[in-house]
Amino acid sequence: MPTLDSLTFDNRYARLPPAFYRRLEPTPLTAPYLVSVCNDAAALLDLDAAEIRSERFLNLLAGNLVPHGAEPLAMNYAGHQFGTFVPQLGDGRAILLGEIINSKRERWTLQLKGAGETPFSRRADGRAVLRSTIREYLCSEAMHALGIPTTRALGIAGADETVYRETPETAAVLLRLAPSHVRFGSFEVFYARREHEYLRQLADHVIEEYFPQHAGMPDAYEKFLTEVTERTARLIAQWQAVGFCHGVMNTDNMSILGLTLDYGPFGFMEAFNPGHICNHSDDQGRYAYENQPYIGLWNCSRLAQALTPLIDAEKCNTALAKYEGAYLEAHASQMRAKLGLAQAMDGDDTLAADLLALLAEHGTDFTVFFRALATFDTTPGDSNNLLRDMMVNRPAFDAWAARYAARLASESSVNENRRARMNRVNPKYVLRNHLAQVAIEQAEKHRDFSEIDRLLQLLQRPFDEQPEHEAYAAPPPDWARGIEVSCSS
Repeated sequence: MPTLDSLTFDNRYARLPPAFYRRLEPTPLTAPYLVSVCNDAAALLDLDAAEIRSERFLNLLAGNLVPHGAEPLAMNYAGHQFGTFVPQLGDGRAILLGEIINSKRERWTLQLKGAGETPFSRRADGRAVLRSTIREYLCSEAMHALGIPTTRALGIAGADETVYRETPETAAVLLRLAPSHVRFGSFEVFYARREHEYLRQLADHVIEEYFPQHAGMPDAYEKFLTEVTERTARLIAQWQAVGFCHGVMNTDNMSILGLTLDYGPFGFMEAFNPGHICNHSDDQGRYAYENQPYIGLWNCSRLAQALTPLIDAEKCNTALAKYEGAYLEAHASQMRAKLGLAQAMDGDDTLAADLLALLAEHGTDFTVFFRALATFDTTPGDSNNLLRDMMVNRPAFDAWAARYAARLASESSVNENRRARMNRVNPKYVLRNHLAQVAIEQAEKHRDFSEIDRLLQLLQRPFDEQPEHEAYAAPPPDWARGIEVSCSS
């Protein structure tokens, strides 16, 4: 198994012109300590268990060791933040170490988040805090286990250095992995500057590396935009299906590969409310749960605008027109699976929409209800009281349940088989904010990281019953209802 010294770097992004980045070294942490490491993510780099428990690996996580062959840099980009264009952003607290080719010939970029000031920090300190790194670490791996495209999280290093946010906090660095960290905003910066040759070079680089099936084709840029648009639509359909709210869907937080990128004030839906706003900083509700599909298209249109020097406007509009169909198809498929429907039939979308309206009317816990829906019994009687008890208006639920039973009967659904299918798509465990908060408080107050590791193991098996962890599947306790997350999260 490779050690850190034998990792194979192939830093193709660093071969692009200097306008795309600024080279710099990470700022070391003083006296770092290991918070947590993810074995599954380490396996993507072919690193064995002994190596990821070594002092050298800790120093890699902390930014104190730059592996041989790495070429650290901060990426340059712009972005629309809450709808307003900001012409200069860039990696203000992230440093791309380099690009690894593993034994499967997969490409993984290693990025340190919180590794110190960069030329793009805009007078900030470039550090991350333990609180936010724990949240991103756990949610990255939780989303992967849910089957949702995402960046991955390799590990966290902490230190007793003080970082000032709303209150003094302790510093930490997260090492995350992705095939690419290129964003929509990576294209916007060159469009805004009218540096069209750089725009073309970036598009060619991304197509050659990640969309090679389109490379060299006369309509390569249009096909690239179309695929990014469709990937984004399908990603957000998956978010909606598990009740995931991103919180800050700025274009600089949108992955060109359709990955969930930059976990900040995220949240999983609890009491179902389509207008739920998970980000306390989002005063206007721009990124509310129900708005996410529309914002996804809006963001794709900003990418399309940035590509107009390479694609004419009509072809951009043709590519963008693919979004709605891709989203609706993916969302319909997700909802049929959540309802245990094996076939697509007319009226399925209405059945699903009416159920969501019932959940909203009653403020029913999204994850708990859909997991419990697998217990639905098509035979008459009191077998569905568990579900009825989640509703205040039981007659309204009974009317929906009769329609649901008839729909299941129309495809001769077998309860036992349907339940098994539903339990493979409706998670029992998601990263609720109060679960993360308990782990954060233990880490901050007592330097006890056991709850982080416990949650990591739990969330890597979100569809399993895990009876020893039943309490982790419950709705939030009363004390947790006041938890707020914001852009500093």
